[in-house]
Amino acid sequence: MSELVVVRPGPLTTVQDLGRHGVAHLGVPRAGALDEPALRAANRLVGNEPGTAGLETTLGGVALRAVGRVLVAVTGAPAPVRVDGRPAAWGAPVVVPDGAVVEVGPATDGVRGYLAVAGGIAVPPVLGSCSADLLAGLGPAPLTAGDRLPVGTPPPYRARPELVPLPAPPTELVLRLRLGPRADWFTPEAVARLGRDGYRVSATGNRVGLRTEGPPVARAREGELPSEGMVLGAVQIPPDGQPVVFLADHPTTGGYPVVGVVPAADLAAAAQARPGTPVRFVPLRGR
Repeated sequence: MSELVVVRPGPLTTVQDLGRHGVAHLGVPRAGALDEPALRAANRLVGNEPGTAGLETTLGGVALRAVGRVLVAVTGAPAPVRVDGRPAAWGAPVVVPDGAVVEVGPATDGVRGYLAVAGGIAVPPVLGSCSADLLAGLGPAPLTAGDRLPVGTPPPYRARPELVPLPAPPTELVLRLRLGPRADWFTPEAVARLGRDGYRVSATGNRVGLRTEGPPVARAREGELPSEGMVLGAVQIPPDGQPVVFLADHPTTGGYPVVGVVPAADLAAAAQARPGTPVRFVPLRGR
């Protein structure tokens, strides 16, 4: 069996697939790739099934030594790719010979990159997923230098695309917002302003949630809710009034009111929005 040996782990590189489903009632978050389309694209380029486990990098890339010949593809945040120091393709299949080092450099745009390898990262699944969950501590730990990642058996040959189109990282993050279930905890003017006022992506966000900075969202009532269920894309308003958009590692319950929920289709862009990126919420009414 082939392996990938971690030479340089980067600031935060984790194993991710499409996450854990059907276990929220046990208090287990979904986890999984923050930019699902990018992971699916990388897997398609190397002939894997869409949900095969790969690597999610954060801003600084990763470097891996191949033990055995492997086929990889890098998508998500654009970044330089090199094999033993020679430039290689981003967003296309790349052969890495036995003993060679494939390096994904710092992202030139966006935040999170995805490296898929034919056969997938074959770590043991936990509750049906190989994903690292940084909030619950499930799945494999973030990569460190010297880690050895087993690679599964490559899939039977099938026609693979040379390129898979993906949108560029956002210069403005536009998030649709289905109001509720606790929009009545905020003044009508505050909800209206949420769709008018400008926000920016905060540097304090992570895989749990995208934090924003801007005008505080004013409440219509005091106190806090008893803890209730939280879903992917929920926009929670903590006491400081700054909206937080829950991402893949979000908690399954919370006590701060949720003004609305961002559709899952908008969250891939949120995964690629760098700190300082303008954010615009677009409330959806009557849906």
